[in-house]
Amino acid sequence: MLLCDFIWEHRDQVLDRARSRVSTGETPVVTEPEPTTGLPLFVEQLCVALHRATPLQAPDHEAISDSAALHGHLLFDHGVTIEQVVREYGHLCQSITSLAVEKDAGIAAEDFRTLNLCLDDAIAAAVTEFGRQRERAINNEGTERLGVLAHEMRNLLNVAILSFASIRDGVVAPGGSTGAMHERSLLSLLALIDRSMAEVRLDAAMQNLEHVPAWKILREVEIGAALVARQRGLRFVVSCDDRSAIVEADRQILCAALANLVQNAMKFTHPAGTVLLRTRTTPTRVLLEVEDECGGLPPGHAETLLQPFTQRGTDRTGLGLGLSICVKAVRAIAGELRVIDMPGKGCVFTIDLPKQAPPSTPTI
Repeated sequence: MLLCDFIWEHRDQVLDRARSRVSTGETPVVTEPEPTTGLPLFVEQLCVALHRATPLQAPDHEAISDSAALHGHLLFDHGVTIEQVVREYGHLCQSITSLAVEKDAGIAAEDFRTLNLCLDDAIAAAVTEFGRQRERAINNEGTERLGVLAHEMRNLLNVAILSFASIRDGVVAPGGSTGAMHERSLLSLLALIDRSMAEVRLDAAMQNLEHVPAWKILREVEIGAALVARQRGLRFVVSCDDRSAIVEADRQILCAALANLVQNAMKFTHPAGTVLLRTRTTPTRVLLEVEDECGGLPPGHAETLLQPFTQRGTDRTGLGLGLSICVKAVRAIAGELRVIDMPGKGCVFTIDLPKQAPPSTPTI
């Protein structure tokens, strides 16, 4: 029996087996708009290619590649990996082979060689298209992020330039509200740059891990945060329960993450409210906590607050990326970021890190 006839006759069984293998593995199950895309179309093209192939005529490589490229595009849209793309074609090949053996179809070895050649074409085309789509998505994401960052920096710089011009020309006094606006713009610009630098270091895996006393992290964050608190008319309290507590971290990344939490707390705390920055320690963990007085979160928001592009409150400044960057930064140093909602009062954000052993004391 010709392999093309066997596959066409048992087309539904072949596809069901392939999908069954996919569903029991790590590959996400793809809901395909049959029969126009994905494996169904590839099986049709495969049958045509096998039917036309003779010892003197090779399979139609172009048709196979086109349908496989379409499949690779579809799989990318469903969030699978390149490994999973290759595995899916492997499942299809195994399904055809096992079914042929079970039914004792008597397929010629030459037909199986042609099948392998067609699958080789398909994998190459699918992986190539998958890679093309992935590269395009990365470029688009990078361009969008750069554009948003440049837009926000320009807004802050424009405010700083205009306020400085008014102060320089003597129109207003440095100690008035225009001076406060100028200071606020510069502080926001500094926070934006610090956060962006931390994100670049994370993406580039440029960590410089060291053992750092937790109180020193608080001290570095306190310097800039105290200015913001004063400018916003907030009470800012810093406390450390154990000055001997040590964490392992990239100092710049951890400071940027903690500073972002403090900035976020001050952004949403009610006027004349209090923001607390503190450490709590257990025998094995160091907890860096930021408590605000935002009034609490709407029901269900605590679960989504740490996701990218999530913003809360009426102040829509910022990219909505700060908290998700904090999650990424904390995970990079083997920690965890949590949020506890206190309805009617505020929120507590906690960076939970492993506690490190104190440095050994040299013997005298």
